[in-house]
Parts: sequence; C-alpha cells; structure tokens
Amino acid sequence: MCGIAGIINANGGNPPTHAELKQMIEAVHHRGPDGYGYFSNERIGLAHARLSIIDLIDGDQPIRNEDGSIQVVFNGEIFNYIELRESLVKSGHHFYTHSDTEVIVHLYEQHGLDFVDHLNGQFAIALWDNNRQRLVIARDRAGIRPLFYTEVGGRIYFSSEVKSLFSLPDIPRKINVKALQEIFTFWSTLPPNSLFEGVRTLAPGSLMLIERGEKKIIKYWDWDFSAEGIDHNRSADDWAEELRSLMIDSVRLQLRADVPVGAYLSGGLDSSVITSLIKNYTDTPLRTFSIGFEDEEFDESGFQKELVDYLGTNHSHVMCKRSDIGEAFPRVIWHTETAIVRTAPTPLMLLSGAVTNSDYKVVLTGEGADEVFGGYDIFKEAKVRRFWSRSPNSKWRPRILERLYPYLKHSPTGSGAFSQRFFQQGMESIDKPYFAHIPRWSTTQRVTQFLSEEVKSLYGQSLSYDIISRLLPEEIDSWKSLNKDQYIEANTLLSGYLLSSQGDRVAMANSIEARFPFLDHRVIEFAATMPNRYKIMGLDEKYMLKRAMKGLVPDSIRTRSKQPYRAPDSQSFFKDGKPIGYIDELLSEDRIKQAGYFNPKATAMLMKKCAKGKALGFADNMAFVGIVSTMLVDEMFLSKTAPAMMDVSGYYQ
Repeated sequence: MCGIAGIINANGGNPPTHAELKQMIEAVHHRGPDGYGYFSNERIGLAHARLSIIDLIDGDQPIRNEDGSIQVVFNGEIFNYIELRESLVKSGHHFYTHSDTEVIVHLYEQHGLDFVDHLNGQFAIALWDNNRQRLVIARDRAGIRPLFYTEVGGRIYFSSEVKSLFSLPDIPRKINVKALQEIFTFWSTLPPNSLFEGVRTLAPGSLMLIERGEKKIIKYWDWDFSAEGIDHNRSADDWAEELRSLMIDSVRLQLRADVPVGAYLSGGLDSSVITSLIKNYTDTPLRTFSIGFEDEEFDESGFQKELVDYLGTNHSHVMCKRSDIGEAFPRVIWHTETAIVRTAPTPLMLLSGAVTNSDYKVVLTGEGADEVFGGYDIFKEAKVRRFWSRSPNSKWRPRILERLYPYLKHSPTGSGAFSQRFFQQGMESIDKPYFAHIPRWSTTQRVTQFLSEEVKSLYGQSLSYDIISRLLPEEIDSWKSLNKDQYIEANTLLSGYLLSSQGDRVAMANSIEARFPFLDHRVIEFAATMPNRYKIMGLDEKYMLKRAMKGLVPDSIRTRSKQPYRAPDSQSFFKDGKPIGYIDELLSEDRIKQAGYFNPKATAMLMKKCAKGKALGFADNMAFVGIVSTMLVDEMFLSKTAPAMMDVSGYYQ
C-alpha cells in the first residue's frame, strides 16, 4: 500500500515543480513511510510514497516501460501480477523489477485503456503516456483505494488524500454544505462529491482520461444484476462447491506479499470464513487480531475466543473503552477527512495500531460479504416490508419484523406501535429503487434539524432521496428488489463509508494495508448470477455462504444471527456527566456560531442530553457524532489555527 500524488498542466497552467510534489506526497507519509519517488516534465509531475509489501528490493516508483515513455505511480496491490507477468513476457515485454506495479505499464502497452479489465486488485493508478501526452487515472472496481482531484489555474491536482491537495496554498478550502447534507442522509457523499467544494472523488470502477486539455471519465466496471446470467436450475450443492473454490482462490491471491500477512477476526461469519480458509487451504501462519469492548452490547469477545481456540491461531486482542474512543476521535477525523455519523472507525484505527506494533503490514478482513451475499438486516427488513405492503392492513405481517435486530438494546422492533410507524416510512415509495433504505435515511437525516438557519435558508433543510439517481444504472428498474437494495448499499455505504472512513483511512493511519477477499470482482460477479433465494432463504441471511463453509467454521458461529460491528457513540465523549477535554471548546456557542454550520442552541441542548446519558436512539447519537466530526474537520482543515500538515495524534489532549 502506498500514497500517490500528482499535477498535470492541462490548460495553460505552470509546469509542476519538485517542491510542490514533495510537499504533496509528504503530507501522506503515513501511507508510505518506506520512501518517496518522483517523475516530472513540463506537463506532468508524479509522486509516490512507498509502503513496501511486494518486491522490497527494486520496486521504487514511478515504474517505467523500456524506453521511459510510460510512467506509473500506484497505490494498492495487483494480486494476479504473477500470472499477468508470465503472459506479458511471452508477448515480448521486458521487465526490470519483480514489482506488481510493472505489469500495469506493460498491460497498458498491450491493451491500451482496457488494461484495467485484466487487473485483479485494489488500486488507484496514475499513468502518464508521454507519446500521447495522456494521463490515465484509474480506481479499483469496488472503491477500496481512494483518489481525489481538483482543478485550479489550468492545472489538475490529484492525490490519495485531500490533505495532500491542501498542502498547497493555491487550493481553496471550503466545506460543501450540500455534500455535508449527503453525509447526513446517506452516511457518505455521493461521487463525484467530496466534503470539500471543488475537490472531487473518482467513482469506483472508473478511469479518468486527460489528453490535450480534454478530460473524460469512463465507467469500466459496475455491479451488474442482469437476469440473463442467473441459472435457476443449478443445484445448491453446485453453487456451494464453486463458491468455496472461488473463495479459496481469492484468499490465496490476497495472501501474496513479501511481508507477513495477518487477519482481522471479529467473531462473526465473514472474518471466520477468511481465517478458516487461511488455516485450511494455505501455508500462511495464521496470525489474527480482534477488538473487544467494555460494553457488553458491542462486545463479541466470546465468539472471537471460540474461533481462536478452534483454529489455534496466534492471536492479539485489543480491549477498547469509551474513553479510548473519545480520546482518539480527532485523529480519526484527521485521517478520514470527512464528517461521519458513527464512532465505529475509531476502534478499528486502534486495532490497526496493534497490528503495526506486532510488526505486521497487511491484514485480510471480511468486509464486503454482506453486500455481496445479502447479509444485512436492511435486506431482510425490506423483504418483510414489501410483503407487508401487499396487505397493508394485516396485523401479523408487520410482526415478522420482531425477528430482526435482536442485538439492539433499543431496537425499533421493541414497541409494536413505534415499530409500525418506523417501518411504514416510505411505503408510498415502494416502486422506488431506494425503497429499502428510506427508514435508515430518514433516521440519519434527522441530523439536519441541527443545521443553522442560514444553512437551511441557503440550501434547504434536507435533500431529496431522488438525487441518488445519478449513481444508478438505467437498467436498475428491471432488476429484482434485493438486487436494487444490494446495488445502492454497495455504492453508498460500502464504497463511501465502510471502505473509506472505516477501512482504508483508519488502516493507513498506522501504515497498514487491509485486503478484502470477498470484494474480488470474480466473487462479486459470481454472486450476482446466484438466485436471490440462495442469498436470503426466508429470513436466513447469506444462506449460500453459510452452506459453502459447512465443516470449516464452527456451527455456533456459522449459523449465528448477523450482529453488525458497532461501537459506543455519544457516551464516548463524556465522563461522569462532563464533556472530555476538547469537546467543551469545540462545541461552545461562540465556536458553533463562528463555523456557521449548526444552530448553537439546538447543539447545546443535544450536548446536555448526551451528557445526561439520555441520547438512547440512533438519531441523537448520529447527530452528536456528526456535529463533532464536522467541527473537527473545520478546525483541522479550514480554520486559521489548523495544525497544517501535522499528524494530530495527541493534538486534542
């Protein structure tokens, strides 16, 4: 894993300088603390920060072709590079390194812009073709690795992280309030928006072509649930056998590295699958890491211990207290570079720190299985709500919802009357592709009631859910309901939050590369051809994945109900009814007024409610975390007292 940055003189801008490139790449030193590399001419400047994973000896970037006319900087891993290299050598290409990066150069020579179709990996790539005077920027299919860009003064600047762009004084800094409202609805901004005005993110599965001053964005891959590929006559055993074989190969590929590789172990099905496949089908020593909580509501340590004993793994366990979350939260926001509505990324940053302290650089994780195989309660909830909508006056159909969310202390299914009101939200929009998400988005959108009157008057209090349509393919209306739900989940929560704030950013904060075998594009494409009854059988989620892993994972874990990873929220910022260190000043009436995003009186009332421990529901907790994180973004990236490009660990003490 690495960091990349660059500048292209696209329309009469000044030539990039080494000083600018150096400043940009050093701002993301945590992504690649093992060294820097540069390439520049009158048109283009490329910079690279290296985290040594593959080819420790001669893998310094930029990597070039034989005559130096093509230069590449790359953040990520190409897992099938060995097979690609063999094929390219047979075609007459000459390699000067053993790096996975070099296959990108020669694939481009061989296939042009179609080179991305041959890559199995997670990546953000910047490739300069000097003969064509062409810059190609590409991002992996699922959106695992980040890539941002902005256009100022005839130049296009790009980087792995926004702080790299902001290291240069010419780049304007301002929060995009419309994007903030997207976060307060969908949990993330919608591409191409980032939280900052003028700073855009390249969407997953896309490449950007900049040639002779013209910019073009091409979608080269997408989640596809076309009915033509589904074989309804194939036996469940055949599906299970192929799925197991495919997962074994995905895990084997993603274990490739010149450094030791570990795995996260949450105690749930997904991470248990990954660790069990490592144990049973590879020669890699099984080294695992897990997080636990002092609050029983969030803790899965018992299930983690059960699997550790079952597999005999060498294991490290990190116990996370509420105070740990509150203390580390500013550093999390420094790395996520965006507002968030949950604290869940924070324990994962602490966990990646434990991985670093154990001298590991790479971990495999189970993220993505729920989106691919239909694992979330939101999918089951939508299935019940659609069933209910066909007989809206039924008294027993909505009672099926009581079987959901057993892990929540304050479950929306706990009260019959409240449950009916809550889950009836959006029933009039059952024909909309986002029908499944309306209850969750409605809850999250309550954060917007805390916006200032000025913001509401300029931008409106809330967004229409229909803006999600800019992400949706034209053919989505012809898909099955579950597939619509999966697509939207994959292109909002997964790529915009789970793989970003809760994934890449908090792992790379400690120079750790996370890998995601369930997001191998072959696994995604295989699952997309699977009949939906094999994803959710009745209300049994991830049915086929469980079936495929029978005998590999203990039945007590394989058949347990889904318990999503969560962490304490607003209570992490208070001790004995008083706000911890930085909260008092950050949320003071003067500071809230100065920033201008939120209503000072409403914020003060929410703070008092949280201090008394009375913020019990999702809405209040998300509002408080959303306000704190937004104010931290303002403090760190926009205010005159921002800590420039410094690491902020320990900044708020």
